[in-house]
Amino acid sequence: MVKQNDSITAQPDSLVPDDKNLINIVQYLKDAQSSHKRSIPPLEQWNPKHCGSMDLKVKANGEWWHEGQLIKRQSLIDLFSTVLWKEDNKFYLKTPVEQIEIEVEDEPLLVNQVDQVEIQGLSYLQLTTTTQDLIIVDQDHPIFMRDFQGEMRPYVHVRFGINALIQRSAFFHLVEMGELSENEQGESVLNLKSGNLLLQLGT
Repeated sequence: MVKQNDSITAQPDSLVPDDKNLINIVQYLKDAQSSHKRSIPPLEQWNPKHCGSMDLKVKANGEWWHEGQLIKRQSLIDLFSTVLWKEDNKFYLKTPVEQIEIEVEDEPLLVNQVDQVEIQGLSYLQLTTTTQDLIIVDQDHPIFMRDFQGEMRPYVHVRFGINALIQRSAFFHLVEMGELSENEQGESVLNLKSGNLLLQLGT
């Protein structure tokens, strides 16, 4: 189960006046807010044409860069995160009328907060991203470890094939919430429980 916050605003004209595609996407998102209660549109229902690529890059540390310039306005990043789409291992910004490829070094979302919530008498892990996604860890949104450039990193599945990297400080909170043990090879394993889901992560 994934929930998102609703209200996001941005002023694109002063930020990216030279990129028509980027401005069109921002304007669409601003216009759509009045008719969509949820901030994540039904991207899976849209079949727009591919409109090539643009010079927008999400680095492995979570920074968003456009034409060599760091995007510092969080509200703009929040907007773009709502239309992230992954298809054939490529990342896009997707609207009803266009689908534009962007570059993502690792994953475009970051988890910076971990909590425990009670749902129908069961305790679940709830992860929050820097773009205000709320992810309840379950069978459809598991936590897992994956190699990135020789380093094992923790992730959680969010939506549309897109994952979020769990930042180091947030992962330490997960360690505190779980139990550490050793497997038969003498390696440390983090045991986590969310609802009825049991997870074992090599640390």
